[in-house]
Amino acid sequence: MTTGDLKVQNARVVTPAGTIQGGVVASDGRILDVGSDASLPDAEETIDANGNFLIPGFICPHNHMGLSAGYENDYHTQFELDMETETRACIKGGVTSFFTFLLQEERYLPDMDFFVDTGEQQSYIDFGFHAIIHQDHHVEEIQQLADEAGIRSFKLFYNMYKQSAPELGIGHANAGRTYRVFRKVSDLEGAVVMFHAENDDLLQETLREVRDEQERDSLEAWADTSPGIAQSMQIEQIASLCDETDATAYVVHNSAKETISTLKRYQEDGVDIYGETLPSFLGNHCQDEDVGLWGKISPPVRYEEDQIALWKGLRNGVLQHVGTDHCPYPVEYKGDRDGSFWDGPPGDQGLQTFLPVMMHYGVNKNRLSMERVVETCATNNAKRFGIYPRKGAIVEGADADMVVVDLDREVKVDSEWLEYMGNKWTSVYDETLQGTPSHTIKGGEVMVEDDEIIADKGIGEYLSRGPSGVEQA
Repeated sequence: MTTGDLKVQNARVVTPAGTIQGGVVASDGRILDVGSDASLPDAEETIDANGNFLIPGFICPHNHMGLSAGYENDYHTQFELDMETETRACIKGGVTSFFTFLLQEERYLPDMDFFVDTGEQQSYIDFGFHAIIHQDHHVEEIQQLADEAGIRSFKLFYNMYKQSAPELGIGHANAGRTYRVFRKVSDLEGAVVMFHAENDDLLQETLREVRDEQERDSLEAWADTSPGIAQSMQIEQIASLCDETDATAYVVHNSAKETISTLKRYQEDGVDIYGETLPSFLGNHCQDEDVGLWGKISPPVRYEEDQIALWKGLRNGVLQHVGTDHCPYPVEYKGDRDGSFWDGPPGDQGLQTFLPVMMHYGVNKNRLSMERVVETCATNNAKRFGIYPRKGAIVEGADADMVVVDLDREVKVDSEWLEYMGNKWTSVYDETLQGTPSHTIKGGEVMVEDDEIIADKGIGEYLSRGPSGVEQA
């Protein structure tokens, strides 16, 4: 019988075919065998999971390395720094792969060697890129980015950031640019157009209304600056153009109940449109006074009724994806927790707490099954962005990226535990979360055990995607 490098036994293993009692053996970085403990071959190293869950490593499809560029460093310098600190946080929290957005005014192609090489030198996890298309020359690059750089996901800010958040340096897309990008991407096999769905024209009016109301400076006030219709009306336009061009659309960070019914209607009509939400919205609501400025996000954390609708959307399949929208800001840039909502930039930090939040608020509170959490936080993300079945599932031949999750294990979210560059804040800061990793395994090697990181940077691989996705084993 073949001998493996690492065996995890006595686990509840979540596989695409269901959850089994047994374990996994890894060899040469891949999964060699999955089955009952008695059926598994021996291995040089064995981990006893003590009856806990063994799941694929989480895959975050949505985060922003280098986003605080301009505060202290230029974009490339900040990207390099973030690719170390934030991926170190990932591996500690059970995230073993991610896709991060590239954002610059210049063309992307001339800098792709920098982005790939820097990522592989700095990262603790495997990574891919989405390109934010916010200049006309970015539209011209789409075909080459797909053919030469392995990028097949492109993001637009359709009718958003016309006036809001100028510090982010993002150019908005009008209907014409959106149509052109859809047309180009519809001809690329496996490609997707991603959208921030808020209407900035409406937001300017609602922002003035809220600010004209004296002494409103709270997370609830911030939520009211972006009513649910600001998201749903933009999804209407996105879905209509998606249908017209026979393309694929992915709407990021849905936070309002109105988006659920809108997405469902177009999905049932056959439009190829998908929805994502964030742990920030699933673990917080705007009437929770403890969250403070650190819960300021665009679109906003909304009301408890919206949160209930998001959980339901994940259960019934209208929302198929969960990502973090992680924004690596130093606390000096974000602002104090009790600071004014009319100052600090929007954005949360959620990579390291991605898995614990989903376990604490999802599995442990019976809002989602473990199997559905794995689907929405790993498997579906891998499928949507072309890295399945190499990633996102515990199956023979897949990368041995796995996490042992103890649903009783607790962690206090504080600066001692957080690994971020801005490790002094997050929307769930000071919370005790139940349901955390005891072991993170990447490529068949133990990277984290009981919160101790035993890996070094520079072990991440760039996930270049072709017409059929990433190269398989």
